[in-house]
Amino acid sequence: MSETPYIPAGCDPESILLTFPVPREFAGLRLDRFIQNRIPRLSRTRANEIVKACAYRQDGTRRRASERVRAGEVVLLVRPPMNEPETPQSFGVLYEDEHVLVVDKPAGLPMHPTATYHKHTLTWLLKERYPDDPPQFAHRLDRETSGVVVCGKSRDMERALKNSFQYRHTQKTYLAVVHGCPPETGTMDQDLAPVADGLHVMMEVRPPGEGLSAVTTFRTLRAGPRYALVELWPETGRQHQLRVHLAHLGFPIVGDKLYGAEGPAPFLEYIEGGMTSDLTRRLVLPRHALHAHALTIEHPVSGEPLHVSSPLPDELAALVVDAS
Repeated sequence: MSETPYIPAGCDPESILLTFPVPREFAGLRLDRFIQNRIPRLSRTRANEIVKACAYRQDGTRRRASERVRAGEVVLLVRPPMNEPETPQSFGVLYEDEHVLVVDKPAGLPMHPTATYHKHTLTWLLKERYPDDPPQFAHRLDRETSGVVVCGKSRDMERALKNSFQYRHTQKTYLAVVHGCPPETGTMDQDLAPVADGLHVMMEVRPPGEGLSAVTTFRTLRAGPRYALVELWPETGRQHQLRVHLAHLGFPIVGDKLYGAEGPAPFLEYIEGGMTSDLTRRLVLPRHALHAHALTIEHPVSGEPLHVSSPLPDELAALVVDAS
């Protein structure tokens, strides 16, 4: 049995240690390619920079981006201590057995470590609760989105669950509170692609054939003079799909810092100065009002349909009362 990784010799003992075991299927990859694969939305250039700055062996010697990783080894990234923004530090459990864990993620809790967050993430909280073998995510939600997150309790279960999402053997249901009064029902079928100009984190609608296919079906559950509660079923899983589709339709999600009536200006203000009282007033909520409400997926062992759901959070339910 291999030793538990620890902060390498010569590094600040308060450093943040990230560990990445190498599964068989990644054996032989360059180290920077491996890190790019294991950290979501990481460019090859940024992965190379991270390896040069942070990759160590257990004896304290540095690693090169061009090195090939071996199956079974544990890649170590060591980051200096950081002051992280506060986030929710608990989560609910919606379903659990020996193979699968389904959690209820609160809004504001990032799933993965980033340049800003490390311990204040769902990844870290799962490591604390399941120190011997932390469950692995089968999909992801944005930091401000709340609701259902499915995890595999082993690499095999993680792969099986990810395949279900990749091949669309799932049924996902979201709830959103939007500005305005959408039609009773509808289908949004617009291609999406990264914006040509502006913030690189944003997506936009493109003419047919010029982006990735994205389809969302919806129905309006309640509507009032200012807000409406909408139920959504994404047939595809593109980045920011529901947020972009609803904004394109003319009914942006309440609290959306990127795709609301002001465009990305609130997002830039938030990055510069945090969540000010003026920004909260303009956005109505400090988070966007999108909730991963329910999911049906085939259990990777029994093959039976597994259905889980998460109730609408209180702050969104308060807007729903306003909508009725």
